Amino acid sequence: MEFIADYGLFLAKAITFVIAFAVIVGIIASQKNNQNADKGQLEINPLNDQYDEISQAMNAALLDKAAKKAEAKRIKKEQKKKAKASSPKDDLDAEADKRIFVVKFNGNISASAVTNLREEITAILTQAKSTDEVVVKLESSGGMVHSYGLASSQLDRLRKKGIPLTICVDKVAASGGYMMACVGDKILAAPFAIIGSIGVVAQLPNFHRLLKKNDVDFELLTAGEHKRTLTMFGENTEQGREKFIEDLQDTHQLFKSYINERRPNVDIDKVATGEVWFGSRALELSLIDDLMTSDEYLTQQADSSKLFEINYVQKKKFPQRMGLAAEESADRLLVRWWNRLTDTSQLYK
Repeated sequence: MEFIADYGLFLAKAITFVIAFAVIVGIIASQKNNQNADKGQLEINPLNDQYDEISQAMNAALLDKAAKKAEAKRIKKEQKKKAKASSPKDDLDAEADKRIFVVKFNGNISASAVTNLREEITAILTQAKSTDEVVVKLESSGGMVHSYGLASSQLDRLRKKGIPLTICVDKVAASGGYMMACVGDKILAAPFAIIGSIGVVAQLPNFHRLLKKNDVDFELLTAGEHKRTLTMFGENTEQGREKFIEDLQDTHQLFKSYINERRPNVDIDKVATGEVWFGSRALELSLIDDLMTSDEYLTQQADSSKLFEINYVQKKKFPQRMGLAAEESADRLLVRWWNRLTDTSQLYK
């Protein structure tokens, strides 16, 4: 029995090692394959057809036989009328109707979705005119300053070309997410969507006293007075701390200026406190322009516009999928850790 127990323990350790090794190899392979990843492709999905199919399905379920027959004749007549009126060109090239290009952005801490966003914006700019519109379904609680700065700059490309931009927030657009949202000509949000968090935060642990207690020396060599202000392992100085705070204040000021330029009606000093508001309160503060879900807005527009969902996708090989799964798991852990350290943690769970 003792032999079986020892063997079982050895087998469990071996399996654990193999799994850990496989995950590490997968992550390394993913990073390597990312450099030689296959070029992605653009998917264009007409949304009007989807709405029509939903309507027809409801009619089929609710109408009696006579009404169904009459409805079928009406639909057939409309289809013939459309077929005669339409040109041989693809619907995407048609100029008769207003076109709305729909893009989704689900942001994480590193705003990794910007890789696809830049391709989608580039594709839209090859076709969009000032009479068209771009709708971004945005969901993000923010993250790294430089990553969300790039994502905001991608949306700014539409603004510079004079393409109307509408941002729809169904759940959350906070911090870097709101930085992106404020680029839009109008921001629509659900009544209980989380808006705001216009602030900057940075924190890091310091293990200097622990290392010193265990007689472990740590040397940090720099060239340049402010090359490193605060460190995790060295002894932090008051001078370094003051410089770090100065940098945070400067970043916050840039954030405020960015929003103020794009939403001049906002009392920036009142809202740039790091607080968040639900959609109904955000409307009172002019942080958004109307209370409406993305579904409500798009179904309204479908009656008078042609809607196209634009999605840039990259097919990933198995090692890449493993690496991506590991990255997403780490990102979720970071989000949970971050939420526990903030006063608004209950809002983001």
